[in-house]
This record gives sequence, structure tokens and C-alpha cells, in this order.
Amino acid sequence: MRVRLSPVRIALVAGMLMLGGCSSPHTPAEKYSGFLKNYSELRETTSASGKPILRWVAPGFDVSKYDTLVYQPMSYYPVPKPSSQIGQRTLDQLLAYANQRLKASAAERINLVDHPGPHSLIFRGAITGVDSSREGLQFYEVVPVAMIVAGTQAATGHRTMNTRLYFEGEVIDAATGKPVIKVVRSGNGEDLANEHTPMTFDTLKQVIDDMATDASMFEVKR
Repeated sequence: MRVRLSPVRIALVAGMLMLGGCSSPHTPAEKYSGFLKNYSELRETTSASGKPILRWVAPGFDVSKYDTLVYQPMSYYPVPKPSSQIGQRTLDQLLAYANQRLKASAAERINLVDHPGPHSLIFRGAITGVDSSREGLQFYEVVPVAMIVAGTQAATGHRTMNTRLYFEGEVIDAATGKPVIKVVRSGNGEDLANEHTPMTFDTLKQVIDDMATDASMFEVKR
């Protein structure tokens, strides 16, 4: 016997599936941006402060063998398109703050230089996405937020929207050109009242602060 679902029930079922698909605290594979060349080695773990992340450290990596680091300024990948919910000013503020905080954290651990030497590491990283819904949007997707529903309230603009920032980065051995550390992580920002509420710098500031704190505390376990 074939059971027919009403449009309302279909919407509710779809919403439950979306929420279930986003329940994992780790960045799902479909959110990988392509910034890193290889994601297959990443493993679920926790950051120094206990945040869920995906990370890989090269076997035998010994940080004591390196004395300097070249910090390549972070970028957006792919380049975001400003919208009514997240404007260019907010995007610029987030990126500038992320570079300020992460570069300062790196400087606490190792000497920063402009050009690599014989025992140098190179950092490269990117903000790869910002979510403003339960399912989430990537920068290059044009999907009305109102379409991402888990019930009838979202369509009328009364459903709280969560926010999430995605980051991918790696540390490279300058002599070999090969990565020695890879990290993919995301973090929840402040909730928005509804899909018409614009994101501000403060919406996602804490996510960046958490990343910087973990960078300053990270230790390679041998």
C-alpha cells in the first residue's frame, strides 16, 4: 500500500532530515571547499579547548626542527558575494580580524618571517563558508533562506536562524613543499532572530577567537 503525505507533512519530514544531517559537530564532507588538495587523511578529534575538529598531522612531524614560519594572509575561498544578510563590510571585518588573531597566535609559538629559510614552515588558510540557516549556504550558492524550512514558522520569518563559520588550513614544510598539518573546523556564532536579520561582525567574532585560542594552545602529541 502506498502512503501519500500531505505537503505539510512532507515539509516537516524534510526539515527533520535537514536537522539530522546537521547534527554532527564536525564539518561534513559536502562542506569541503577544495582549498585543501586532499581531505582523505583527516580524522575526527578535538582541539586544545575541546572543540570538535578534523585534523591530520604527518607521521614523524617534529615541530622542534623548525625555527620560523611564513604566515600567508588568510583569504575567502571561494570569493563571497555580499548579500542583504551579510554585507561586504562585515565580510571585510571578519577576514581582517581572523588574520589579526591567528597571526598573533602564531607569533606566540614561533618566529614569523617574510621569506622561508632552511627550517621554515608556511601557513595558508581560508574562511570557506558561512551558514545562515539550518542547512546552510555556501558563498557561491544562490538559495533563498526561506526555502530551508523545518516547519511553518520559517516561511513567515519567525524562526531563529543559527550561524556557522567554516575554516580550512594547513601548515607546509617549506623545504619539501608538503603539508605537515591540516585542519578543517567550523563553529557556531550567535543566532539571528530570522532570515531578515543581518549578520554583523559580532555574530561570528567568538568563532574566530576560539580558533585563535586553540592555535596558541595546540601541541603535537608524539
